[in-house]
Amino acid sequence: MGRRYADCRNYDLGAGNHKGVSTLSPYIRRRLIAEVEVIDAALQAHGSAAAGKFVQEVLWRGYFKGWLERRPQVWTSYAQGLSADLAALEGNHRLRHDVGRAMDSQTGLACFDAWAAELVETGYLHNHARMWFASIWIFTFGLPWRIGADFFYRHLLDGDAASNTLGWRWVAGLHTRGKPYHAQPWNIAKFTGQRFTPRDSDIAEVVKGLEAQEPDGLPPVHPLRTLTPPQRGQPTALLITDEDCLVEGFDLSGLDIRTSATLGASHLRSPLSVSHCVTRFEEEALADAAARVGVSPLRLRADQPEVLAGWAAAAGVRQVITPYITRGPLHDWLAKAAPLLTARGIAFCEWRRDWDSAIWPHATAGFFKVKQQLPRILDQLATV
Repeated sequence: MGRRYADCRNYDLGAGNHKGVSTLSPYIRRRLIAEVEVIDAALQAHGSAAAGKFVQEVLWRGYFKGWLERRPQVWTSYAQGLSADLAALEGNHRLRHDVGRAMDSQTGLACFDAWAAELVETGYLHNHARMWFASIWIFTFGLPWRIGADFFYRHLLDGDAASNTLGWRWVAGLHTRGKPYHAQPWNIAKFTGQRFTPRDSDIAEVVKGLEAQEPDGLPPVHPLRTLTPPQRGQPTALLITDEDCLVEGFDLSGLDIRTSATLGASHLRSPLSVSHCVTRFEEEALADAAARVGVSPLRLRADQPEVLAGWAAAAGVRQVITPYITRGPLHDWLAKAAPLLTARGIAFCEWRRDWDSAIWPHATAGFFKVKQQLPRILDQLATV
């Protein structure tokens, strides 16, 4: 988390050799480990100067989540665009063939094929490799960016709607408008330790991004959602999702918890098949979260929205409480389930973490704005 991370984090040395990064992202993404916990460990071990780069990288995930919360239309556009791209794929044999070759590690470009195979086999890919992969997918192979993002989302153990969608948009030149990321042969050779040495002719030079696909620019910034706070003493159902598995970090005192459930939702990530590695990781994370809270939950699956209201009503509760659900497929599913709860007189209540409340008000533009606020954010969290 200190100087070694700062010096080595950009090197992708292949599966089993990711020694310059923490590989904690699948756990942080589900909050099996909290952001403030890893930041505190880094600062305690190395001090603010040496740990600065690690702390900033942890901050990125919070920034992306907040940015998407403030511009929810971007997620809606992605989901609708993906459906259209997949439908178009069915009617275009050549494009379907090219996408299939890219996903099956059959392009003939050694570095790209190795990254595709590592992603599918392990559920992980080094961040630098994700950037190279996305750039080559979009600009060298000319494949639809949303289908590439969906490929990542179906396989990444640490995949979340914000980081995945906005990461691909950033590479495409849609997040930071007109500044796409250009994968370059010399950069790949250097930061893979010469494992791969693509030729200049193997990778297209990026002249411009995909900003022409969104001529109206970014949508306006929205205020954060107003939450319904849980009421102490009310018959309560506790819902655990893999959006936040540190339920014991919230104040459960005074809550009359009558029932609890875990909600499997990884299958909502895509209309296509989601990796078994992802769904298994989710199952184990939810079981771990329930064990730490000390409950024996019912296992629910986010299929028909009626399942949530039926579970809560059968237990005779007046409210369902859960850690905050960020923008993404589970939020979309809950938007369909919430009216069914309301119709039965059951409130849906969420907790928002202090970490998110400290970052998200600043996540309205580029990362630099949030980065500038980092000392103040950490001071604010230290006093909570």
